[in-house]
Amino acid sequence: MNAKNDRAAWLKGPAAHCSPLPETQTRPRHFVLLGAPGVGKGTQAELLSARLGACQLSTGDIFRAAKSIAACERSPALNLALDAMRKGELVSDETVLAMVTERIVCLRCGGGFLLDGFPRTVAQAEALTRLLAREQIQLDAVLSYELPLETIVARLSGRRTCEKCKAVYHVQSRPAKVEGVCDGCGGNLIQREDDRPESVKVRMAAYESSTAPLADYYRKLNLLVSVSAEGSPEAVYQRTVQMLEAKGGCG
Repeated sequence: MNAKNDRAAWLKGPAAHCSPLPETQTRPRHFVLLGAPGVGKGTQAELLSARLGACQLSTGDIFRAAKSIAACERSPALNLALDAMRKGELVSDETVLAMVTERIVCLRCGGGFLLDGFPRTVAQAEALTRLLAREQIQLDAVLSYELPLETIVARLSGRRTCEKCKAVYHVQSRPAKVEGVCDGCGGNLIQREDDRPESVKVRMAAYESSTAPLADYYRKLNLLVSVSAEGSPEAVYQRTVQMLEAKGGCG
């Protein structure tokens, strides 16, 4: 299993430097990961990152890390993104692209990358295609993790989050030792508003209208690899590796 990069340049911005890793003789791999909320895309990104040595580049991680960065040290693009989020607005394609572009060193990384959370729209995908072409970087594949709607609703509506430490449980697959009580800190476990079945269905409708067309875009480029996300994370991971090996993109 490969050492893991600390992703400092991705999380903190272009002024930061990632921890050095041993050089590898394998060709860096470049993937985009797609999937609706609840399919386990983030878990698969972590497993693939460990196998390939490629950095998991999640735009969501940038936003979470931004809370610990002083406002004066944030890039203009990151400040625009956070301002939009505080207002409950969608972050514009232009702002997201600017955040990724200012982290171009991460896309050039000799360890490769797994883009998670970007692109989210066809416009972002087209911009990414142009950006990678300029950098002479070629995507190996676009992994699209897929699940039936009823399975996604069951997964997300069963989640419970600790009010104090934000640890996440699931009433079926990862229950707390004592119902309603966090194992770690003893805080109350609650169901977040956006994990309620009616909210999940609204989120899925938004995903289908804005993000699902990405599959068609990448299918036309012969890059799309559709992966069933049914089963345990380990089973989905093995399925992913087998499909990539068949495609020749997971050596």
